[in-house]
Amino acid sequence: MGRKKFVRKREILPDPKFNDVVIAKFINSLMTRGKRSIAEAILYGCVDNIQERTGEDGLKLFKKGLENVKPLLEVKSRRVGGATYQVPVEVKPARRQSLASRWLIEAARGRPEHSMAERLAAEIIEASNGRGGAMKKREDVHKMAEANKAFAHYRW
Repeated sequence: MGRKKFVRKREILPDPKFNDVVIAKFINSLMTRGKRSIAEAILYGCVDNIQERTGEDGLKLFKKGLENVKPLLEVKSRRVGGATYQVPVEVKPARRQSLASRWLIEAARGRPEHSMAERLAAEIIEASNGRGGAMKKREDVHKMAEANKAFAHYRW
């Protein structure tokens, strides 16, 4: 851990199409090797795909899916004496969002559909309904925190 000043969060500019910071952060998570235009095309195609499949507003369903995947608790390793305990802690809002977007993208990459836009759309639709790989990951993290509730007094 650094002993210097607190590092300020960088301000992220909203995306050009929806003028939304959350979507801009999601695009940044989706982007590989600095290919922003490809990541934008994937996400915008995904939102259009969601709208076609469900008939509802694609952006609202995207936000709902992301909100459903956000974890409330997680476990962090804490060394006490010679033992390492998995201590459940609350997740900060910024980390919640980054974990949720990371889990959605990871789950989408493992799906069988043809294009990444289709995979991401399918995963977001499932997440908005409370199912899918990203929701399973969230449930696993919550179960782990629940199982280690006895070590909550080791919080720092």
